[in-house]
Amino acid sequence: MDIGIPVARSSMPPLEEYAAEIAPLWESRWLTNMGAEHRKLEGMLRERLGVESVELFANGHLALECALQALGFAEDGRDEVVTTPFTFASTTHAIVRSGLTPVFADVRPDDLTLDPEAVERAVTPRTCAILPVHVYGSLCDVDALQAVADRHDLKVVYDAAHAFGVERDGASAASFGDASMFSFHATKAFNTVEGGAVCFRDPEYGEALARLRNFGLAGPDDVRSVGGNAKMDELRAAMGVCNLRRFDGEVAKRAAVAARYRERLEGVPGLRLPCQPRPGVKPNHAYMPVLFDDAFGASRDEVLAALAAEGVGARRYFYPLTSAFPCYQGAYDPGETPVAEDAAAKVLALPMYADLAPGDVDLVCETVRGCAR
Repeated sequence: MDIGIPVARSSMPPLEEYAAEIAPLWESRWLTNMGAEHRKLEGMLRERLGVESVELFANGHLALECALQALGFAEDGRDEVVTTPFTFASTTHAIVRSGLTPVFADVRPDDLTLDPEAVERAVTPRTCAILPVHVYGSLCDVDALQAVADRHDLKVVYDAAHAFGVERDGASAASFGDASMFSFHATKAFNTVEGGAVCFRDPEYGEALARLRNFGLAGPDDVRSVGGNAKMDELRAAMGVCNLRRFDGEVAKRAAVAARYRERLEGVPGLRLPCQPRPGVKPNHAYMPVLFDDAFGASRDEVLAALAAEGVGARRYFYPLTSAFPCYQGAYDPGETPVAEDAAAKVLALPMYADLAPGDVDLVCETVRGCAR
């Protein structure tokens, strides 16, 4: 079946604007290694996010790996990271690929973010950090999670891949914890085609991040640590510069789409909308997840099939739990996080992007409502 309405669609600037932004690169021939566009985007992000320090990366996954590795957990003998299984594969894989051990705690039923009380119960003498996820752009209970971290002398590294532009009482999502990772993948509310960033406060941490991103180099001939290649190139940075100029307008369009969804889906028996407006929170409307309880009368997969028959793309996001992945078979019991397990069986991400037409939203909603019994 052809997909007439995709689940996501990348925001892009006018071609002429992007062409003007990258034109100087044909003169300089400086295409990578932290050139003018890279520095320009970093500066714009610092101002936009209200943080002192930002390091750019080739993608969000490498940014998260480096964010964990820069903290040097392996050196102090503690290797457990308490996190959520209700997330994309990258979150869990980044922990494992950094030589650390994921320990899964359950999520809250209302917004599906990491439950601070479950985190408290999961802490052991081997715990070194908490890695929460701002799921669908819904902010975690950052105050409660920080309190747990403070009681146990733990670091907090946020997977903020979905939360670019989200604010609470004027404070950016980038300002919480010891570090926050953002993904700038093409499907995100703000994108650089592929890319990511880590926001932080400690200058020494920033130096470690920069070395990890660039082969461990502290100078042209000075390799002080083991590192890889996770640099963002100039062409992608230029895309970010253009998209950041237009970000507020894109979010306003997304807000209109989200409002139309809520108008047509709120109150349907058995259908839950976890991304609800919260006092003091400025959302980015990154996703439109819905959950189908038994009272709806049709399963999530039946709704998925009905949408596909209408040419509508939707995604079981997130399914399955990362703790249920075949690559971790036998290491974890998904049943130990029952709220997350239940959500993974019921959740469906509906199409959401700035240019989604009102009539297409209506078609999606009519198809969903038509599945109810």
